Amino acid sequence: MKAANVSSRKGFDFIEFLYKYGTLITIVLLIAFFGVVTDNFLTQSNIITILRNISITTIIAIGLTLSLSVGGFDLSVGSTASLANAVVISMFVWYSQNIVVSILVVLILCALVGVINGFLVTSFKIQDMLMTLATMFIIQGVAQTYTRGATISQNMIMPSGDYAPGSIPAVFGALGKEPWLIIIMFVAVLLVHLLLNHTKYGRYMYMIGGNPEAAKLSGIQVRKYRFIAYVLAALFAGIGGMILAARVMTAEVNAGSPYLMNAVAAAFIGYSVLGSGKPNAFGTLIGAVLIGILQNGLVMISVPYYATDIVKGAVLALALGITYYKRKH
Repeated sequence: MKAANVSSRKGFDFIEFLYKYGTLITIVLLIAFFGVVTDNFLTQSNIITILRNISITTIIAIGLTLSLSVGGFDLSVGSTASLANAVVISMFVWYSQNIVVSILVVLILCALVGVINGFLVTSFKIQDMLMTLATMFIIQGVAQTYTRGATISQNMIMPSGDYAPGSIPAVFGALGKEPWLIIIMFVAVLLVHLLLNHTKYGRYMYMIGGNPEAAKLSGIQVRKYRFIAYVLAALFAGIGGMILAARVMTAEVNAGSPYLMNAVAAAFIGYSVLGSGKPNAFGTLIGAVLIGILQNGLVMISVPYYATDIVKGAVLALALGITYYKRKH
């Protein structure tokens, strides 16, 4: 009888429970709290606003998730989004290109960024975070040099004194409005979820992220998959940057940089969703939802915008604490 009681007490692990369901419980509690203390939090329009606000963060975070899945960490995704934002608007406004050409140019450029990141990380054996920190500054500088540190917009005055000849197509602008940007976000999450969880390539990427030496001994081409992960990360960052451009219809200097930390937080919070313990697309989406609810709710209860980073940092620290505690135990 005593042994049975001991067994039953050991059967429930509170840390394990928090690890698996803590993020989801936190979201439910936040929804309940903000729903009670505000009048408009649970309205359909506000829910759409939250989804709209997290869409760009989620798309960029999905790319970051791919780099994390192979044991990497791409800090340049925010700068890549800024570059994509600047180039796509300039293609319309400066060069009067159509939407197909403009998007293709941006995707090729972002793929090139991913190729450079992948080559440097896999060839020079420098820690991913340090290498992409360097490329982050380079890409950021390239974007600023390209735009001359100015905002690109329709009817802007060019250095010659003339007005910019091109205009942004209405169909491109529609991509930055609901429901399209929300649909694009969910499609991105679904594609990466399927890749990582339902293909052999995803299994290889997780194996590399877990133990690259063992993966190499198993015959997996570690350098190849790490290289591909960085290319895909840059492409998703580019898509996020273009969606941002479609949303605001201008290209601001370093417009994508503020999304980096939210993307990092979303991806790392995702580690603990349902006890995954690894980078995953569904968890990244849930992490972005948590951040979006926090930001939206705190604004609605009149918390100063500069204080929201304190809350986001605390939530990220808690998620990381639980994740790494479980890894050590």
